[in-house]
Amino acid sequence: MSDTAYLQWPFFEERHRVLARELDAWAVANVSHLHGRDVDSACREFVRSLGGAGWLRHAVGVQPYGHQKGIDTRAICLIRETLARHNGLADFAFAMQGLGSGAISLQGTPQQQERYLSRVASGEAIAAFALSEPDAGSDVANLQCAAHVEGDHVVLEGEKTWISNGGIADFYVVFCRTGEAPGPRGISAFIVDADTPGLEIAERIDVIAPHPLARLRFRNCRIPLSQRVGAPGEGFKVAMRTLDVFRTSVAAAALGFARRALDEALQRATTRRMFNQTLADFQLTQARLAQMATTIDSAALLVYRAAWQRDQGRTVTKEAAMAKLSATEGAQQVIDAAVQMFGGLGVKSGEPVEQLYREIRSLRIYEGATEVQQLIIARELLKEMKA
Repeated sequence: MSDTAYLQWPFFEERHRVLARELDAWAVANVSHLHGRDVDSACREFVRSLGGAGWLRHAVGVQPYGHQKGIDTRAICLIRETLARHNGLADFAFAMQGLGSGAISLQGTPQQQERYLSRVASGEAIAAFALSEPDAGSDVANLQCAAHVEGDHVVLEGEKTWISNGGIADFYVVFCRTGEAPGPRGISAFIVDADTPGLEIAERIDVIAPHPLARLRFRNCRIPLSQRVGAPGEGFKVAMRTLDVFRTSVAAAALGFARRALDEALQRATTRRMFNQTLADFQLTQARLAQMATTIDSAALLVYRAAWQRDQGRTVTKEAAMAKLSATEGAQQVIDAAVQMFGGLGVKSGEPVEQLYREIRSLRIYEGATEVQQLIIARELLKEMKA
């Protein structure tokens, strides 16, 4: 396990420290790096394994399916940080069970929660969050996928893209324009089972860090109106509430990647000999290691401040944006430094630092790109000044 001194920070309770230790021990025994394995199969395996061990109950904020009522943000962050340090796909599998079912935890009916959350928590069903579109990524309010009511059913038409777990999910929470009002007030959320006629996987998307991704197409896709999550026209609120829960955890995953990169760099620096000394004996290396460690701790303080504040019931719009901005950008710098320290070996396919280099890049984009986080922070600062 990496340096765990941060677990003694006052943001955490003893149960969080126990969770981190137990999960790390479980991950050592159960999580290994992928080497030529089929990504879809590996992701399904991780979901089953995480569910069987009880870890996915932390991703569900409704009892009796989850560990407690509401999401423990600090627990979610610690789990994602720990899993990311061991394996990026394991972190992905855990995170998407939470994000994909988050709207049901927050706004679902008791019937919806019983049908879906129990299977999500056990690892029997894979969840997906279908928000992004070809022309609506950061600008969520611009989405065009539409749904119209026909009696006691609703019919979906349009496309979604960059959908994590696309192609392997058992159900999708889909956000569609329903027209109650212009812009974000005219969006609703629906649960669409993967085998629903009219839903097709239009394209599987390959990215630099292999994860299950797809473009979805809806053609006369008819579902019961009872599959709507929340009230008509409140889908945007549901989506934003869901993202608010899990955005800080994206920063935590970046921390996990960065900590692993620092561990690898320290091992390399203290064992790699050149010019009759180790790499760690050079002052340039020492300066680089110091910067890496400082970057990680700075980001960690922001991440767990935001997680702690949310668990206290406080608004964390600005704090979560700061955490994601700092952790993802900082992790990119830390991992790049580790790759440089490894020299040619750092870009060899399959090496841990090479895998980390590919894993970190998307975190600076999804769930709000860095530039969007900057806008959010500035907007909140200006709002506070006016108040």
